[in-house]
Amino acid sequence: MHVCSPDPAALPPASAAPRAVPRHDGTPWQDRLTLLLESTGDGIFGIDIDGCCTFMNRAAAQGLGYRTEEVLGRNMHALIHHSHGNGAHYAEADCPIFNAFRRGLPCRIDHEVLWRADDSSFQAEYSSYPIVEAGAVVGAVVTFVDITARKQAEEQLVRAKRELERTNDRLEQRVAERTRALSDALAQRRRLSAYLETVREEERTRIAREIHDELGSLLVALKMDVNWLEKRVADRLPLAAKCEGMGALIDTAVDKVGRIITDLRPSILDHQGLWAALEWQAQEWLESAELEADIQVHVAAGVAPPEGGSAIAVFRIFQELLSNIARHAKARRVGIRIVVDAPPEPVLYLDVRDDGVGTTAEALNDPRSYGVMGMRERAAHFGGRLTIDSAPGQGTLVRLVMPLAPEERP
Repeated sequence: MHVCSPDPAALPPASAAPRAVPRHDGTPWQDRLTLLLESTGDGIFGIDIDGCCTFMNRAAAQGLGYRTEEVLGRNMHALIHHSHGNGAHYAEADCPIFNAFRRGLPCRIDHEVLWRADDSSFQAEYSSYPIVEAGAVVGAVVTFVDITARKQAEEQLVRAKRELERTNDRLEQRVAERTRALSDALAQRRRLSAYLETVREEERTRIAREIHDELGSLLVALKMDVNWLEKRVADRLPLAAKCEGMGALIDTAVDKVGRIITDLRPSILDHQGLWAALEWQAQEWLESAELEADIQVHVAAGVAPPEGGSAIAVFRIFQELLSNIARHAKARRVGIRIVVDAPPEPVLYLDVRDDGVGTTAEALNDPRSYGVMGMRERAAHFGGRLTIDSAPGQGTLVRLVMPLAPEERP
């Protein structure tokens, strides 16, 4: 083993034992450099071409647990760098510190350990740079700092990050599960709502049929009996007048019953289809509302009106829109536009615009706006979408977009 001769004067950047040049205050520059090295908090030591220590500052000695005189002349790899962090032997030939002067390869390492005098290790960040004199490498200067606290903080940060990622994963999983549950609940609610609407429409149809068959027949029979009685008492003016008044009341009752039947289930929807039913409803409503109107209907050739639930949904939404205008809008003019795209994937566009008082988005999205909520639910169940554009004093535009699915077309 090579025995090194300590040379405290060999300091970086190296030249061997340079002659001291006095400053104006008389202090040699080596002394000033020594004071500088002793004042720094980083550990610094020098080694010759055999790896033996030539100098060491106070911070290095304290960090390694040695006195300076104990390490001068000793092989520094064997002293402080002999093993890896797991205790495995660290070959001197692989030492990056020594490669600085053996191969001219400076290094900066922050993932290894250095060993103290009491055989304990610490995480260190070190650098090693060759010392060159007269063009030849004569050793290296090494600086190091204990980064155990920093490594621990990094490890804690990594653990915290992993825990955060696991927490996020758990939260995302819970959110996904809750979203699925809410989606399922919403789908179930829509199915239930559609089922209830179907039951309601069937019940309306049944009631309308019974009113037509039973009450309508009775009123017709009663009308015939009154007419018969009126002929028999024609010469008795008071009775004849009474019969005439009864006949007028029966006619009014027949008209009322017919309107109730139409409101319950418009026969035109079953007999002539949705397009005719929408146009008829618009005309009927406009006559009673006495508003200026612009009605446009364009159905592409080859598109038959839908049947079943979607046709009823569109018709009831249209009725609700017109009813809302009559009750709330205070409008003077209404525009109605019905357009159906061409096959093979036709889409119904129903626009209803008024010049009324309008409303706010908050009112439209209020959970208590059951009419708006019901229209949107009806549309959504059949893959449609209902949008409302309104502002106070600027009227309202409602658009229903409803795809006409193949199974809904005859």
